[in-house]
Amino acid sequence: MIGSLTSVWNRVFAVLGRVSMYRLAYLCLAALAVIALVVSFTGALAPTPLELVVTLVVLAAVCAGTDAAAQAVLTLPWRIESSLITAHILLFILRPTIDLVGLAGIALAGVVASLSKYVLAWRGRHIFNPAAVGAAVLTIVSVWVPALGASSWWVGTPVLAAPVVVLGLLVLLRTEKVRVVGVFLVIAVAVGVARTSAQYQAAGLELDPWAVFWQILWSSPFLFLGAFMLSEPLTMPPRRWQQFTVAAVVGVLAGWPIPLGEAMSLGQERALLIGNLVAFAFAFSLRSAVRLTLESRDDLTPTVRQLTFRTHNRLAFTPGQYLELEVPHRHADARGTRREFSIASAPEDLPELRVAFREAQGAGAKPQSSYKKALAEVQPGGALAVTGVWGDFVLPKRSTSPILMVAAGIGVTPFISQLRHEQLTGEDRDIVLVYVASEASELAFRPELEAAGIPVVVFTRDEPKDLPRNWMWARGVRLDAEGLLRVVPDIAARHAYISGPSGLIAELAPALERARSITTDAFSGY
Repeated sequence: MIGSLTSVWNRVFAVLGRVSMYRLAYLCLAALAVIALVVSFTGALAPTPLELVVTLVVLAAVCAGTDAAAQAVLTLPWRIESSLITAHILLFILRPTIDLVGLAGIALAGVVASLSKYVLAWRGRHIFNPAAVGAAVLTIVSVWVPALGASSWWVGTPVLAAPVVVLGLLVLLRTEKVRVVGVFLVIAVAVGVARTSAQYQAAGLELDPWAVFWQILWSSPFLFLGAFMLSEPLTMPPRRWQQFTVAAVVGVLAGWPIPLGEAMSLGQERALLIGNLVAFAFAFSLRSAVRLTLESRDDLTPTVRQLTFRTHNRLAFTPGQYLELEVPHRHADARGTRREFSIASAPEDLPELRVAFREAQGAGAKPQSSYKKALAEVQPGGALAVTGVWGDFVLPKRSTSPILMVAAGIGVTPFISQLRHEQLTGEDRDIVLVYVASEASELAFRPELEAAGIPVVVFTRDEPKDLPRNWMWARGVRLDAEGLLRVVPDIAARHAYISGPSGLIAELAPALERARSITTDAFSGY
């Protein structure tokens, strides 16, 4: 059962991985807006069709215009998707209107939201969810000017619950935040039920707990808040336990809003802003766009390329994590201007930073993405930027824990970072690497692996030449669950780490389930 679920998840992730996180978020929000427009014709929603259209047009124009002006002043590339995402989120949390004064309030929220990306930022990365900032400011201003309107979160209705769940799940699968938002929902709903129960008891009224539960789940804005706002990667800390902490904080504050005077409470967007502050505190040192200069390109194998950069400001990472590299270029395709790369160097190598990627060749190769073409045009001396570091693909803190590493092709990259760190720090772990490649010439990082001195089991079609004494070619062994158990018989005593295509992870799942723990690093392709 677990293997089947793993297989399904990895295939879904592979499909979603063909679209950038930002493009997918925009498409899902746009689809939700279309659904809301259609439903509004039935009268089942508070906003009318005209109010929805006019409000969205105003928000899109204001957000895009503000972003374009700010990015022109700061000489940054204009990202229209970012503007449209902010506009669509504000559409669902503000009160749509055709009243001129109300539209002025809508415009104010849009301007503030867009400006917050640049004003409330640390070293090029915004600290707060922009839409939450815009909605919060408008709500505060409306205390003195009620006609401007305030946040209403009209998206929290049973009529839109199913579309929000389906479309939100796509975003969460792509951003790998399903469990994080799941924690938020459980806590927010539980706290909301407890709050409602306390209110009923104080009033001497009877309460049906299950009816309250379903009402809060489907009629509250929790689903939308979690799927489309809390999950924003740029305002999340890098480690999973930190993300769970932020989710719990936002869940408690959203589920039980704290009164802030007579006219306002600590509502949904303000709860999220506090969560953003907690996230910023966790990742203060990482909240920066790290400037890079490309120093060299190297061909490690016929298809594997390594890029060596020099960092110009502080970059902190744990071996096994990945970075997001931005390559601004015109006419970006659906996957956008950013990609994730596993880091091949160790923290001790800084300011030198290395990443590697596979570049398919031949008649069967897929057409190059716009990103890959743009990256290929960057010459030594060219400037790029790391826009984030994330990931929990890190080794156990206890160095006495035996480890099994399974790498397919370029999936060996995070292990190179970890093994080099072990070598430079003098740690001595019990590690076995199973290295899978199409052929012997595609075994990248052989010098680094030989220097690590660990046992390596190689799966290739042809026999590699001049293998070290502690390396073994798995001649005649099929790479499946049974084959993995043959070459690593003590797998039950090891913590398993596997990095490679989703299909391989699914194929080996039955054997990996015997390990003490499994940590995967699936990738959908560069």
